[in-house]
Amino acid sequence: MPLQLGLPEKVPVQVFSEAHHASVAVAAIIADLIRQKAAGGKPCVLGLATGSTPLGVYGELVRLHKQQGLSFKNVITFNLDEYFPMRREDLQSYWRFMHENLFDELDIDPKNVHIPDGTISVDQVAAFCAAYEQAIVDAGGLDLQILGIGRTGHIGFNEPGSNRESRTRIITLDHVTRLDAASDFFGEEHVPRRALTMGVGTILAAKQVVLIAFGEHKAPVIAQAVEGPVTSSVAASFLQEHPHAQIFLDEAAAAELTRFKTPWALGPVNWDERTTRKAVIWLAAKLGKPILKLTDGDYNEHGLQDLVAARESAYDINIDVFRALQETITGWPGGKPASEKRPGDIPRPTDAIFPKRVLVFSPHPDDDVISMGGTLIRLVDQGHEVHVAYQTSGNIAVFDADALRFADFAAGFNEIFGIAADSAARVEDHIEEFLRHKKPGQVDSPEVQRLKALIRKGEARAAGRSCGIPIDRLHFMDLPFYETGRVKKKPIGPEDIRLTVTLLEKIRPQQIYAAGDLSDPHGTHRVCLAAVMAALEQLHRASAAWLKDCEVWLYRGAWQEWEPEKIEMAVPLSPDELLRKRMAIFKHQSQKDRAMFPGLDQREFWQRAEERNRATARLYDKLGLAEYEAIEGFVRWQP
Repeated sequence: MPLQLGLPEKVPVQVFSEAHHASVAVAAIIADLIRQKAAGGKPCVLGLATGSTPLGVYGELVRLHKQQGLSFKNVITFNLDEYFPMRREDLQSYWRFMHENLFDELDIDPKNVHIPDGTISVDQVAAFCAAYEQAIVDAGGLDLQILGIGRTGHIGFNEPGSNRESRTRIITLDHVTRLDAASDFFGEEHVPRRALTMGVGTILAAKQVVLIAFGEHKAPVIAQAVEGPVTSSVAASFLQEHPHAQIFLDEAAAAELTRFKTPWALGPVNWDERTTRKAVIWLAAKLGKPILKLTDGDYNEHGLQDLVAARESAYDINIDVFRALQETITGWPGGKPASEKRPGDIPRPTDAIFPKRVLVFSPHPDDDVISMGGTLIRLVDQGHEVHVAYQTSGNIAVFDADALRFADFAAGFNEIFGIAADSAARVEDHIEEFLRHKKPGQVDSPEVQRLKALIRKGEARAAGRSCGIPIDRLHFMDLPFYETGRVKKKPIGPEDIRLTVTLLEKIRPQQIYAAGDLSDPHGTHRVCLAAVMAALEQLHRASAAWLKDCEVWLYRGAWQEWEPEKIEMAVPLSPDELLRKRMAIFKHQSQKDRAMFPGLDQREFWQRAEERNRATARLYDKLGLAEYEAIEGFVRWQP
């Protein structure tokens, strides 16, 4: 695909509205190549990657094989990398990943599957790596290499400092890479410090290269790789030198590219309301000025002459954007009753029904209070019937020490009140025996999983009480996709959607809140949002009458906030409300002090949430709007 003239992108980039569409497009490229090679009687040599990003591609390839007869008998594969040391049967092994997610579902010849061997001894590594390189050459070279990208810019495990000529070798993993992998290993301390990886030179020798990236958290490094200089500090930037490299992104991962971040810098744009707001907020932030103080000269000197020309004056632009932002601010997220209205209040569609039935979907048992705790408390205080649906048990995020503590408490409780039973004692003994001898990364037994789920459920109930929500309005869905006992989850299935539809039909809410952030490094938020959207689409097709009075708001969690130009409802929080939100988060004691899967940010969730909310308030203040202690932002979703 040729580069578009005028773009600062040095690698061809295709951007899709959803990750699924990008995955289907990449799978189609692979399928066409396999068929072309087979028609010519030649093998198709593929370089494959692991991780959550290519899962959609592999799922589509399996579908093409099973439903359209795509054969893999002529396919030879070489995987990019493997942790070292790593046994094949371990949960985190890439050998296991590839077989579970792809090879076991295909008609590929096992002799044609090549994956770096994490079981060899250190003194065998050099010989193995040389043999791996030779095997690629003997197969005729890689016809197509699939890549993901790490937040350090690594492709394969080629960490910062990897040079262009590097070949298959052992490498020490960067701290950021190990943090990102911590969830897979149930703690950073269990992540191997080394890995075997194809080199940058090995990758660039492929005839075609396709890199895939999804989610907001990949946007900064994608911009560096695509628009920045070629440097060993960002190994993916070497793709700029490949004659047949392509990058496939969803809109979230493309957000920092110039054509999305500042499209006016590239030429004329359609100055719709969203683009105008984005440009004005960008200009105000760049100059450190409130919106109403921006001048014609400010616009002209920073490449926004066309915007002023289209609207005649900076004054008119400033007023329109200022008012639009002002109208996003509301202290009544569920609507304002007639008895509370004052002269000059902005009329809102949400005022029509009061009070409302509100349903908050929380992917994990603490996302509700972390992400929108202030709004949740306000909805309750203002008289709405608020329900919270905890979509997953969150059991894998409980430390073993906490499980042991609760098992000890249960044993003591039974003894004190004389209700100990043989069966209960056996369960307690099993839990203690299992956890004391548990290996790093080992899946918990069903009994331990249930205990950890019970811990999270109790914490969610405590948090709900602190927000004023009756216990019978807290719904624990335990969606099946999550209940694997490991970080890797099953794909969303019909039962997940059925359970969601059933709950929606039971409550028939006039307001729905759901997690809209895709930066959750474990993917649970992404799957939970897909379940909600699929359920709503199903109800929409069934013409559910109550949907006409229902609005859906998306919040973001501990990882990232909505961009200011996207926020459609900004709920301000007072210092007291922010403190109440913190107290609700504190009820989740198993996540306090240290979370199991903190990501790169090592702060506690309450600290991240408060800083994010305060940062949004500071931004509104700097733009010239009212000054608040904190703000929670929301974006409306339309089916």
